[in-house]
Amino acid sequence: MDLSKRQKEQLKRRAHHLKPVVYIGHQGLGEAQVQKTEEGLMSHELIKVKFTDHKDEVRDLAVKLAEQTDGSLIGIIGYVAIIYRPHPDPELRRVKITV
Repeated sequence: MDLSKRQKEQLKRRAHHLKPVVYIGHQGLGEAQVQKTEEGLMSHELIKVKFTDHKDEVRDLAVKLAEQTDGSLIGIIGYVAIIYRPHPDPELRRVKITV
């Protein structure tokens, strides 16, 4: 999903108060973390992923996680990535972004 810079800024502001839903630890990016991310995106649409280990690979792992879940990487702040994917059913979308 292609988002404009303005839309990404809106999503960053909305994510500011959110707590991380997924934690990437010493095991790295495995099937369990991808599944947890899928579940988080399906229920919340906008989530934070905290990297407690592999801190030198945060950008690469965040990009890979976003690609595997068909999400958009909104940004990385420190060791926390923000990922967004709208709900497939427009009626159930929680996060509204303007153009």
